[in-house]
Amino acid sequence: MNTVPATASVVIVGAGPAGMTAGIALADAGVDVVLLDKLAEGANTSRAVVVHARTLEVLEQFGVTEQLHEQGIVVPNFVMHDGDRVLARISFDGLPTEYPYTVMIGQESTEAILLARLEKAGGKVFRHNEVSSVVQDADGVTVEYTGADVTANSIRADWVIGADGMHSKVREAAQIGFTGATYPESFVLADVRMTWPDPRDEVSLHLSPEGVTVVAPLPDPEPNRYRIVATVPDAPEHQDLAYVQALVDARRPGAQVKVEEIIWSSRFRVHHRVADHYRAGRILLAGDAAHVHSPAGGQGMNTGIQDAALLGRLLAAVVDGTPESTLDEYEKTRRPVALGVVKFTDRVTRMATLRPLPARLIRNLVITNAARIPAFRHKLAYQLSELANR
Repeated sequence: MNTVPATASVVIVGAGPAGMTAGIALADAGVDVVLLDKLAEGANTSRAVVVHARTLEVLEQFGVTEQLHEQGIVVPNFVMHDGDRVLARISFDGLPTEYPYTVMIGQESTEAILLARLEKAGGKVFRHNEVSSVVQDADGVTVEYTGADVTANSIRADWVIGADGMHSKVREAAQIGFTGATYPESFVLADVRMTWPDPRDEVSLHLSPEGVTVVAPLPDPEPNRYRIVATVPDAPEHQDLAYVQALVDARRPGAQVKVEEIIWSSRFRVHHRVADHYRAGRILLAGDAAHVHSPAGGQGMNTGIQDAALLGRLLAAVVDGTPESTLDEYEKTRRPVALGVVKFTDRVTRMATLRPLPARLIRNLVITNAARIPAFRHKLAYQLSELANR
């Protein structure tokens, strides 16, 4: 029986990619770490699908990058469209990294790879345990949770990491503000099988007065699986074939696209928020508990994994006897990164959804002219790949 222990050096609340990455870093250093997650199982849908170059570099230290390659698909190009017109082609070739590309892979596969690595290091995820209270004192933190049998329990830890998402109970318990706002548009997310005119080595961003649309290839034995993310004024709760077909036809006119099957779909609202602080005493934040933003550029999971890798290393050093002030490096290093990502994705989202025709014409002219400059293309690829976060 998987019984949660009564004590641990570190408790991580949330066993998504950020939580497990922090757990791996801590377990590798010999730290007694326990992960609690309210879900009965890990991700079983693709959700976050982009793994950027910097994240591949970070995960190399844990020996999982090769598995991501094996199960994913390498995509080295990013193309911007307005209707049927190509505005810019951005290549990741030539970036100063061993991984001059993105890897497209479903979140369920990424989480399975990280979970296997966590367990190999001696870490363990205890699922179906929902945290209800986090209270710290001078000597440690008490985490109260409810298990699958609805029995109230608690675990005592020296440190707690909140990697429990946008609605983080850990962040709320630490009374850390989450400054920002919500986009007025809703987002449609769908994994589909469809005929698509573009090569499978590129992600395409489509600008239109109706909204922004991203289409990306996904790994599959049959090369017709794609991810669609699109802003719409008010997305329906369920998206059928006719709805997704009409959406793609409007955003990429004349492309002869046929949506054959919807594998999975969802709708969601998007916030752009950053935690006011990443630490309150013995409580620290990582991933979506610390920052959320537009999915433009696929930056979210990547930023969270990079957070967690650094936090795990710093906290392991503190557990080993390094002064607690070592943890100051975490917020000092990672919070500016999150602020920059939020600013960048917000700018892309607002630029992509311009409605007045004069503004769109000016935007297109600026993008087209800028894209002719190699330095601009390199800078944009560098930013998208998150290599600036080193």
